[in-house]
Amino acid sequence: MSQKLTKRSKQQIKKLKPFLDEWVERVEEPSYIDDDPVLFMHAFNDKEDQLLAGFFAATMAWGRRDIVIRKVRDFLDRMDNRPTEFITNFADRDAKRFEGFKHRTFKPVDMKWLVKILQSILLEYGSFQDFWAFCHQRATENSRPLMSVFHEQFFAQHPEAPQRTRKHVSNADKKSSCKRLYLYLRWAIRKKSPVDLGIMDFMPASELYIPLDVHVARQARALGLLTRTYNDWWAVEELTDALRLLDPKDPAKYDYALFGLGVAEDGIPEEYILNPNVL
Repeated sequence: MSQKLTKRSKQQIKKLKPFLDEWVERVEEPSYIDDDPVLFMHAFNDKEDQLLAGFFAATMAWGRRDIVIRKVRDFLDRMDNRPTEFITNFADRDAKRFEGFKHRTFKPVDMKWLVKILQSILLEYGSFQDFWAFCHQRATENSRPLMSVFHEQFFAQHPEAPQRTRKHVSNADKKSSCKRLYLYLRWAIRKKSPVDLGIMDFMPASELYIPLDVHVARQARALGLLTRTYNDWWAVEELTDALRLLDPKDPAKYDYALFGLGVAEDGIPEEYILNPNVL
């Protein structure tokens, strides 16, 4: 994408609020759950199971949603659908359960190391939420992006983890969009949602960034909310800043609107399109 894109002014962005709010209401409803990887958080009653299953679901949310759901279900089946118990009691001999597992670039060795790291986190911090809270506090104290600290502390549990496994957990220091990690936090942080569970409270929803994928970015550029042409961390910041003009307390909810517009048969109504060439 080489053409220069037009950006809406702050006042013009605010005028989009009724339109985008309507799309949030249309998309963010219980029926959304059945066809989205978030369903794996809803499948459990225990909070720790929800957080761990959700982490794997979000980490593997790469590609078509139906395929992601099938692969996550396969992986959780290999843990007897008891993620907390399996991870807490994991021994290297249990890695044989992952033999034959594959999703995109995820291989059995990656799943083994992700489980070993999560086991160390649970043993040291007591819960996955407490680990996130530690990372958030350290990021705040050092004025660093949360996902930079998360990646750093996650792999500090097992520095010997292979480089290939490290690539499956985003790092804002490398200017990644951190889409899957912020998707996970959207599920876990946003409250009073028919889709997102809101079971972690170490940070407010106002601090969430948009989970930026190619489809959301395309709709955002068409609407004039995003002018950066690469889907990187700077694009995430630009788009989230625009969405905070619409709802500073809950900018990530507009992920539903942009997603919905992307899959709608009619797409964005012509009167709202500012950059038609991106569609």
